[in-house]
Amino acid sequence: MTTNFLRRSTRILVLNPNSSASMTHGVEEALHGIDISEGVEIYTYTAPSESPASINDGDDVINSCNVVYQNVTDSGVLKQYDAVLVACYSVHPLVEALAGLQGSRGKLVVTGIFEASVLASLSLLVTPSMGGVSPRKWGIVTTGKFWEAHLTEGVNKFLGTSSQSVNAKFAGVQSTGMTAGDFHGGIDPAVIRQKLADATNRLLDQGNVDCVVMGCAGMAGLEEIIRAAAIERYGSEQGAQVLIMDGVKAGIGLLEQMVRNKRMFQA
Repeated sequence: MTTNFLRRSTRILVLNPNSSASMTHGVEEALHGIDISEGVEIYTYTAPSESPASINDGDDVINSCNVVYQNVTDSGVLKQYDAVLVACYSVHPLVEALAGLQGSRGKLVVTGIFEASVLASLSLLVTPSMGGVSPRKWGIVTTGKFWEAHLTEGVNKFLGTSSQSVNAKFAGVQSTGMTAGDFHGGIDPAVIRQKLADATNRLLDQGNVDCVVMGCAGMAGLEEIIRAAAIERYGSEQGAQVLIMDGVKAGIGLLEQMVRNKRMFQA
């Protein structure tokens, strides 16, 4: 009698490039109920204390990249995994830097929650088939003002469009004025609710917004606030249909498929 091995697991590391363990815990809580294949294993990583506790601007992005890259290359920890999800909602240089490293079976498959959310949003929007019908839109609700320009530029570069061109499907970026750390004990929950609702309403003001992306890993678990704003704006039926996208969940789904595609199509 002979047996043949037909399946192998996919090991995904969700990498939090800031040093906040509470933020990593929030991501873990959001992932408990995610619908994934039985063969997918998910692990988490929190950056060393030298990394910023909250990534709030371009300097924090670069600093976190340097600290984490040094740590993971020195430790060799990534050799245990097939794929890595960089869980910072930014154009984070770790995505490109880690993609050149070796994983458990060849080069790592890497994406960020920013990139994953863009692809997922576009794939789920309904494109009108009739001329003259306004396209449905997606947009981002984020933390501080810095991210409005950073993420808008990031969307343009990722999609290969110029900053002068108009992307009819992109409703833009609206900020709450908070930091990522504020979502985990930094300020009064009532203030968080109001600021997040206000930013969501400014995004919905752009019209035809069918998908709202939570532009911060620290927002995990706060979908209900955005949903309430959508229902208040559109009514219960239409508001319930608005997609509230968590980039971490989008990233897990995308990486699972990317690993599968790599195995199918790579020699």
